[in-house]
Amino acid sequence: MAKPTIETIPDLLVRNVPREIIMAIEEGLVVGAQRAYSAARGMDDGHLPSVVGQLRHFHMNESFQRALAVSDAAPSPIRGNAIVTGRTGVFTLARFNIKEGLWVNGRRSQTRRQMSMANKAIEPLVQPELFADYEPPSEAVAFFVACFAGSLHIQPESPVSIQIAVPDRHMQGWLFRESIDAFAKRYDQKPVSQQDDLAMPKLKKNSGKQDKDGTTQ
Repeated sequence: MAKPTIETIPDLLVRNVPREIIMAIEEGLVVGAQRAYSAARGMDDGHLPSVVGQLRHFHMNESFQRALAVSDAAPSPIRGNAIVTGRTGVFTLARFNIKEGLWVNGRRSQTRRQMSMANKAIEPLVQPELFADYEPPSEAVAFFVACFAGSLHIQPESPVSIQIAVPDRHMQGWLFRESIDAFAKRYDQKPVSQQDDLAMPKLKKNSGKQDKDGTTQ
């Protein structure tokens, strides 16, 4: 008997996080970034990078929280610098901003590192051959990461990309990372098991034709 295939982390995300939540968060983060840049315009060039960075945090936190609320994803309240989280299926969702290429900055937050410990349960999905036993997780964490250019001279009003990222338990690496644009296409892909079920066997031509004596050819 063939060994059952263990689902992948993208499979787990698609099964637990509806496409509507993904798209609402993407739209909200873009709107939040635009509001932040508009609010910072007019500040002295010496202050501008710091002001834009702080306003991005606040405006994008608010738009992220609203996107979670509209999607019935149980958002946490906005309280100062506290991380805003939501919940859908087994996943707790959160967000942060980085400069493009500086993914190590994501682990600076102690709260994010503590949250990521839940992903110990899904690490076997990356290398299932190393784990004899695997049980579907009851808790996991995914982050929406808005990547900005390192200079305000390059697309200052919006992220250059927004990615969905699943860290390992220590937040020292990424079990899965993909742009939302690419990830959204996964919802249109049917699971292999469903594709197999739809493959109906075809009878050979004339296989149902009978001879005069009643026997089937």
